[in-house]
Amino acid sequence: MAEQSQGQDAPKTEDQARTLRVAIVADTHGFLDPRIGDEIAECDLAVHAGDIGGAAVLLAMQPKEELVAVKGNGDVPETWPSHEVHMLDTLPEEVVLDLPGGQLAVVHGERAGRPEARHRNLRRDYPDVQAIVYGHSHELVIDDAETPWVLNPGAAGRIRTKAGPSCLILECGEAGWKVEPLQLEPRKYKAV
Repeated sequence: MAEQSQGQDAPKTEDQARTLRVAIVADTHGFLDPRIGDEIAECDLAVHAGDIGGAAVLLAMQPKEELVAVKGNGDVPETWPSHEVHMLDTLPEEVVLDLPGGQLAVVHGERAGRPEARHRNLRRDYPDVQAIVYGHSHELVIDDAETPWVLNPGAAGRIRTKAGPSCLILECGEAGWKVEPLQLEPRKYKAV
């Protein structure tokens, strides 16, 4: 679990003192594990770091307030249902979110280079944010050795989930950020 704290200089308004709970997922490839969907429903904001696989995944993500998603390298017309392909043009390739206590950059990560250089390259590309979220590798990672943190939620679907579908839960407020991994037991789901 990673934590970051900041000093408090002046009294905060109610909005400034608010802590947001953010569910972070990636690499669903057309299927969101329903147990992760349940976790998302308990969060204020949900972030999908690409390789979504179709609008059904986005519709299954029901946070209390807002959903933000970026396009992954697998989000191409050939991998989405034909009647949903028009939606691909609405997905950005990167997003920087203003959250309580700092900014969160969201990318898919395939352009960040080889795995051994990926975190260094992401930190170079987004030096002023509190954390960078990426997907692509299907590996659950919390690299909080330095700021910005580099976070990968792993895979939240049924494809290449390694030890089971996973996500990250980020709590962010002006007083600091905390991130916790959630790794679920693998489960067999019928193919649709």
